Amino acid sequence: MYSDDFDEPMPADGTVPFELPDWIACAPFEHYLGMKIEEAAEGRAVLSMPFLVKLAQGKGLMHGGAVTSLADTAVAMAIKTVIPEGCHFATVELSLSFHAPVRSGTVRAIATIVERDDRTIKGTAEVFDDKGVKTATFHSTFRIMRPK
Repeated sequence: MYSDDFDEPMPADGTVPFELPDWIACAPFEHYLGMKIEEAAEGRAVLSMPFLVKLAQGKGLMHGGAVTSLADTAVAMAIKTVIPEGCHFATVELSLSFHAPVRSGTVRAIATIVERDDRTIKGTAEVFDDKGVKTATFHSTFRIMRPK
C-alpha cells in the first residue's frame, strides 16, 4: 500500500513520497498508529485504534496525543465524505476534553460534521474505550484551502 521509506526525511521541495490508495484512507502517520476506518459516509466517520504499548505514556495509559490524533483523523474522514475528492484542507483549531483514561483494548472515535460554510467546517468526535466508556470529547475547525 505504501512504500517502505517511512523513516526517510520528507523532501524539502514539498513532493509527497507516497500515494494514498483512496481519497478516504489512512496516511502514513495514521497507519503507524494502527488506525482503521470502520465507516465513512454522509458527514460521519467511525475510526478505531488498538492501544499498543508504543502509544502509552509514562504511567501506562494511552497518551493524550494518540487519543487526539484518532479524534482529529476521524473528523477529517467525515469531512472527506462531503467535499470533492482532492480538496486540500487542514485543522486550524482543536480542543479535547478527557473524561476517563484508556488502559487497554481498542478505542473508537465517532465523528460528525456539525457546521459548514464555503471554507470552514466544524466537527466533533466522541472517543470510547472497548467497554463503551466515553473517554474524550473532541471539537475542531478545519479550513478548506482556496484553489490556486
